Amino acid sequence: MQNIQSRQKALVQIIGQEAVYSQEELQARLRQMGIDTTQATLSRDLKALHIIKVPGEGYRLPHMRSALPGLAPQGLVSIEFSGKNAVIKTQPGFAGAVGSAIDQHPSKAVMGTIAGDDTVLIIIREGFGPEETLACLTAAFPHIEDYWIK
Repeated sequence: MQNIQSRQKALVQIIGQEAVYSQEELQARLRQMGIDTTQATLSRDLKALHIIKVPGEGYRLPHMRSALPGLAPQGLVSIEFSGKNAVIKTQPGFAGAVGSAIDQHPSKAVMGTIAGDDTVLIIIREGFGPEETLACLTAAFPHIEDYWIK
């Protein structure tokens, strides 16, 4: 029996490397990797990983660029600051990946993040303002300042 982490890692690998348009295709690819799973389990994994299905493009990881007009790389919509907090709005399903990307790029300005489905709360350290925080976030998101709502 496979554990959840290895099955989900395989899903991310498959979707990150090739175009997949149906759950049946995903199940077949997983079987080729020695992972047998039900459609219900596959559906739960896709939801847990915030993987979306884009019409004409197939399944996409939250951090992958989309060809859909108006959809920014990484699903970013906006960033706003209030006191020692910032809120990033994303397309539905992208917040987990955005929060994770921020946490994976340690920053002297960012203490940590909390992510929902389409919102990321950033806790900012004392002594840092919006400009310094945005400068630190560019490691994960090169043009994040373009999404700043002042």
